[in-house]
This record gives sequence, C-alpha cells and structure tokens, in this order.
Amino acid sequence: MNAPHDPQLQTYAPYIGGRTWESADQPVTPVINPYTRKPIALVRQATAADIDAAITAAQEAQKAWGKTLASEREAILCRAADIVEKRRMEIAKVLIEEGGNVFGKAMFECDYMISTFRIAAGQARDVRGETMPADAPGRISMTVRQPLGVVAGIGPFNAPFLLTGKKLAPALAAGNAFVLKPSPYTPLAALKFAEILEEAGLPPGVFNVIPTTNEALGDKLFADPRVKLVTFTGSARTGRILAELAGRYMKRIVLELGGKSPIVILADADLDYAVRAAAFGIFFNQGQVCMANSRIIVEAPIYERFCAAFAAKVRTVPYGDPANPGTAVGPLINPAQCDFIRGHIDDALAKGARLLTGGERHGAIFEPSVLAGVRPGMEVYNEESFGPLASVLEARDYEHAVELANDTSYGLSSGIVTNDLQKAFDFALRVEAGAVHINDNSFDDDPNAPFGGQKDSGYGRENGRYSVADMTELKWITVQLGQRQLPF
Repeated sequence: MNAPHDPQLQTYAPYIGGRTWESADQPVTPVINPYTRKPIALVRQATAADIDAAITAAQEAQKAWGKTLASEREAILCRAADIVEKRRMEIAKVLIEEGGNVFGKAMFECDYMISTFRIAAGQARDVRGETMPADAPGRISMTVRQPLGVVAGIGPFNAPFLLTGKKLAPALAAGNAFVLKPSPYTPLAALKFAEILEEAGLPPGVFNVIPTTNEALGDKLFADPRVKLVTFTGSARTGRILAELAGRYMKRIVLELGGKSPIVILADADLDYAVRAAAFGIFFNQGQVCMANSRIIVEAPIYERFCAAFAAKVRTVPYGDPANPGTAVGPLINPAQCDFIRGHIDDALAKGARLLTGGERHGAIFEPSVLAGVRPGMEVYNEESFGPLASVLEARDYEHAVELANDTSYGLSSGIVTNDLQKAFDFALRVEAGAVHINDNSFDDDPNAPFGGQKDSGYGRENGRYSVADMTELKWITVQLGQRQLPF
C-alpha cells in the first residue's frame, strides 16, 4: 500500500544506472525511527521491472569496469574512504535515526568502512594468480583471477553500513558490478553508498540499490543467470531458504548467518576484566550482533562471584535515546523483538533459571538482562535472542566448558578469558567456530581478517582478499613451448 504523501518527509527511490530511478508502479513506504516510532523518510520500493533494470545496468557497466586499470579502481576506492571520513557525522546520523544505533556504534561503523575501502583499494592491485610446475615438457602452467561479473548483496539491518560495505568494496576492487538489496528497515544507509561512490567517480551502473519490502522479489537475484554470486548476511532461517535457491539455480553464494557465541571464563581469569569483556560482548548494539557472546560459560569455582559481579555491572549499563552520546543500549529495530526476548526469559524461569537483572521493556527498548542457571532444554539455550539478553552457564571444569561451548548448532565466533596459555590454545583448536579470541569476548571483526562461521552460521569468508577469492573466477592457462609430443 502506498504511504500517504507527507511534504515534510523526503522521498528516496532506487538507484539504478547512476541515477535516481522512479516509476509510477513503485509503492511508497515510510522509514520508521525505531526509538520514536515516527517516520523519518519515504522510500519508493523497487518493482520486478526495476530489479531487472538494475541487473541490466550492472551487466553493461561491468564490461568496461572489469577492464579498468587496477590503479583506477584503487583511486576511486581511496576517494570513497576519504568521503566517508569527511561525512562520517552525517552518515552516523542516518544510522542513529534509521537503525536505532547508539552514537558510538554508528561512529564505529563509519571508521570500519573507511578501513574497508582503503583495504579494498589495496586489493585492487593484488588480484593475482600463480605459476606452477607442469607435469609435461615444454609447458608453462599458470592461473589468473578474473571478475565474476555481477555480484548481488542482500544486506542486514543491524550494521547496514559496515556489513554491506564489506561485501561491496572487495567486489568493486575485483572488477565486479554490484546490485544491493538492503534490509527493508535500513534503505537510507544503502543509498548513502550511492552518494559516496558517485562522488568518488564510480562509473554509472557499476553500483545499484534496489530497496524493496517484498522479500520474494529478492528471488530474482538467484533466478537471473546474469548474477554470478549472491552474498547474504542475516538469520540462519533465511540463509537456509537462500541456500536452497542457490542450489536450484547453481548460483554461488556466501552466507554469514546467526550465532550463539560463547565466551568461556576460567577460574584463573581476572574477574573484573572478565565481567567487562563479557558485558561489552553482549550489549554492544543492543545484542543485535551475530557474534555477540550471548552464552557466558563460567568455571564453577568462580561462578557465583561472577554472576554477582556481572549483574552489578549490567545494572550500570545506560539505555535509552540512541542520539544521546552516553547511551550504550538503544532500541531494538522492531518492538516485537521485545516480546520474543521476554518469551525466552519466561521459558527459562519456568524451567529453573534465575533472572539476575533486567527483564522489562520500555517501548522498543529492552533492559540489559541476565539469566543465570541456563541449561539445555530452555529455549534460550539454543535459540538466538538477538537482543540484550545474556545467559550465564556453569561449567564443572575446563573440559565441560569446551563441551558447552560446542553444544550449539551455530559456530560463528568465540572467546576465552584465562591466564593459562595451554588451555587457551587448546580451546582455540577445539572450539567449533570461525573465530576465536583469546583473552577477549567473541565480538570482534577486522576488515583485513577472514570473517565467517561454521555449522548453521554459514559458509564462505568475508573481508579483503578472502572476499576477492570468492568474487573472482580462477582460470587455469597453459602455454606449450614448441610442439607437444602427442600419442597419435
């Protein structure tokens, strides 16, 4: 249904072929501020015809873009980084108003994206193959990497600038064109990329944005043979659906999905540091982080002391208006998530858990909350709450802690706090996770390091050269020196 026209609100539209793309058939919907629950803008939603136009524009533009010199791609990506740096307060404002990001998290996204563009600029000169010994006389054997062509990205709401940018920048560095379908909650952050890259000098059509609230339209990105790879960040449930689509259409796919990440705290840990590390690791961005350490596994000798100290720390975490620089926990993107989290709490309490602090909602804000005594059989033990709710589990000893850490269908990230280097490295090798952070929480990402998970947390790796490897075609080439000896 079209939203009523409000002259006070700016109307945005898809960005296709280097320009704003409007048509009479585009439904118009409001963008809602998660904190105030008021509309902040209107967005024209892409139609099936618009998506086809975006893919066509990308395919045509990529033919020339894929042949540009690495130095030209490098220069554009460097300029994009400079523009983000110059406009970071403006971008942060969009992230706060559209996504409910607290100020510090919004600035973190901007800083991360500056690094991501600069690293991608370097990667433009480092898309390389190799030579190898040939098993035949007079033959030179080598590989080259070539752009795939059109790459499609399906972005999330929880870090729409950072998590979209880490897909987009390497794709451009490798010579691909990009079609972005942003989260319906955060289309404005996606359209900021269009402004930034146009200002940086990216040729028209190389980057296109197709906002839509009709998730079924995203299937066109899989069905269309011109799209060579789809990269997605989101829930495991949606990831499974997309993986089935990718299989049906023989489409390459990279999936960065959910998590139920553990932080293991051993008895020899510095208690104060462990408490602060665990708190930051779960309450950053309201817990709407796939790698948040929602499972805090504490060795028995310090379990009760940790619970008391952690609850005391959590009570001091400020929550409220995300525009206030002092706020640490802001609103959830959808108020309905508050009911989901409360359901996890009620189920756990009914099965013997203890609520140490929190548990109440204030509009779209859910108080930072802690459950102790969480055990198998409780919904919160297995399911991702995706909110400011921490579960504290008791481990009998180190071996039991490793067992608990791996007792999940997810495997995205993990952390361990201990002064025992032997156990720390043993844990790093045995935990079933794509990342392990020793003497830190599970919340960490670096634009130059491989990021991705195991099990239900997806497959493929993002960032830098790891993304470039997925976003290029590896081709084997041989050169025969002289005439090859043939059997007939």
